[in-house]
Amino acid sequence: MIMKKRKHYEMAIVFLLFLVLCFIILTNFSFIWRSRNSILSSNENFAEMPRAKLRTITRRDRQLHCGSQISCDRTQLRYDLCSVNGSTVLDPTTSTFFVVGPANLNSVEKIKPYPRKFEDFIMAQIKELTITLSPTSPPCQIQHSAPALVFSVGGYTGNFFHDFNDGIIPLFITVNTIFPDQDFVIVVSEAPDWWVTKYGDLLNTFTRHPIVTLKDTNTHCFPSAIFGLISHGFMTINQTLMPNHRTFLHFRALLEKAYNQKGLNLNPPTSSPGWARPRLLLASRKGSTGREIVNENEVIKAMEETGFEVIVFEPKYNTSLVESYALVNSSHALVGVHGAALTHSLFLRAGAVFLQVVPIGVEWASEAFFGRVGRGLELEYMEYRIGAEESSLVEKYGSESLLVKDPHGVQVQGKGWPGEIMDIYLKEQNVKLDLRRFRKFLKIAYSKARRFMDREG
Repeated sequence: MIMKKRKHYEMAIVFLLFLVLCFIILTNFSFIWRSRNSILSSNENFAEMPRAKLRTITRRDRQLHCGSQISCDRTQLRYDLCSVNGSTVLDPTTSTFFVVGPANLNSVEKIKPYPRKFEDFIMAQIKELTITLSPTSPPCQIQHSAPALVFSVGGYTGNFFHDFNDGIIPLFITVNTIFPDQDFVIVVSEAPDWWVTKYGDLLNTFTRHPIVTLKDTNTHCFPSAIFGLISHGFMTINQTLMPNHRTFLHFRALLEKAYNQKGLNLNPPTSSPGWARPRLLLASRKGSTGREIVNENEVIKAMEETGFEVIVFEPKYNTSLVESYALVNSSHALVGVHGAALTHSLFLRAGAVFLQVVPIGVEWASEAFFGRVGRGLELEYMEYRIGAEESSLVEKYGSESLLVKDPHGVQVQGKGWPGEIMDIYLKEQNVKLDLRRFRKFLKIAYSKARRFMDREG
């Protein structure tokens, strides 16, 4: 009896151990199955990733392998921006930048580094540069220790407004955005000899390194490179987009550093001793195509009778910027019809008077190009918008023409004016100022200029 009970007891223990063993096996099997499903699910998600993402991952792995990277941002309206994160060799004879990589990896990017991407006509004239990832590159003849900033000065270069709008101001924005330490090399495509000479003093305030042009036949090596210039819009420095919150006043300080030459002699005021007059510069367009003041002599007389010492300012493309800066910077007022010469308002001191004469049809451009500059530089900015009777367009098209009565009415919806209409406003139109009306503006300008003069001592 006792033996039977012991046998049953042993069998119960064995059965219990069997159940425990089964539980352990089932638990591990479930874990393995869940793990398998998890792995399969993860692989399925990876397989369903967009092809673009897969390519990005693959390219990044290869770029890390070769130690170099070419990337481009083409999402902006006004400019493209490319970068090479790694050594690059410039061959100026082919306008190509070489980045050495594995033999099984080839990548080519093309860029026109000029910030008027929105304008097909002028971009068609800009030289295209090539950035290529390849197994070999030309031998290096000149080694640079600083990265390259590459841009073009083709296009509208030669027009003083465009030299700043499409070149110098975007350069200022780009340097302060990407190279705040100013340790970089300026590499310029399509640079005329006169451009390097004319703007050399200013370019030297951006960087201590010599300028490289693509006219050079030597190969140049750089530790990295940026291609293109950042633009915030027409004559705009948007401090909210700048990492260091730079404004036009900081840009003005850069001009001061470049062109404030001590000891440069200017013609002294011609007024009688003991009573100095505020100096007014009249930016003349005499002999230009369009927007000339046809009664300029009478306007000068009215200015002098108001109390100004008047200097007729007729800058040419080869005029020394040191001399132009000295003259404008020492003046108390600048007056002129909308045009490239008014870009010299950048040289005025804060508090000086800037009076822009605005012809019919160019109101928007007058504000966009020079109005915002005047306010950004803390000038006493004023506008004199001419009436229809002051425009030569009345004689040619009649006072009832839409061109005269409603310039906005001849715009193409959403596209502004066609080129032939803009030519009418910019190239066919001259102005004959109504002296009675204009004198009222001159009196206000004189009062502001006199206060500025007295304040400056």
